[in-house]
Amino acid sequence: MKQFGLTGGIGSGKSTVAAGLVERGAELVDADAIVRELQQPGQPVYAAMVERWGAAIVAEDGSLNRPAVADIVFNDGDELEALNQIVHPAVHEAMTNRRTALESTDAIVVNDIPLLVRADGSADRPEYAALLGIIVVDVPAELAVARLVEHRGFDPADAEARIANQASREDRLAVADFTIDNAGSLDDLEPQLDRCWAWLVETADATESAASAD
Repeated sequence: MKQFGLTGGIGSGKSTVAAGLVERGAELVDADAIVRELQQPGQPVYAAMVERWGAAIVAEDGSLNRPAVADIVFNDGDELEALNQIVHPAVHEAMTNRRTALESTDAIVVNDIPLLVRADGSADRPEYAALLGIIVVDVPAELAVARLVEHRGFDPADAEARIANQASREDRLAVADFTIDNAGSLDDLEPQLDRCWAWLVETADATESAASAD
């Protein structure tokens, strides 16, 4: 197993990039997907969240009302920290378990980690010391806002606030080993995905060769 990181801001199209790399042969460990699984009714994370915030975060069908959670934690540092204390340890454990299942394989594993770079610009790279490289999906903030409004129904001011509350574009690019410019069309993205996959394979092979030489 050879591990890489993938990150990008909200509205960057990171999920599209992840799907394209999976099509080319990568195994994906997706932090956001794991969060959604853990927040399903009947899961301990869901139960802990409802215990803290009550019926206000439960939708009519019993599922988690994610916008309601976001409204509670977005501008409240204490509540955000409480959410992180509930969610992050469980996500970390689940991601570790999924990587462990791939450990004895030759897989190229892409870890999709939205918060690899924190809002203050610090990076979680030391925690992910096994990563051979980090892919950053990059778009201008104004384009990310437009995509969130058009495709996800965000209010423009809310979209701008969400982006401002994440790591800056510059801070993400500072940790990039490979950058994907996703400001264009899907047709523009495809050749970049080909180049990225070639880089992943080349980096994995070089690491394997170096390990064999030792």
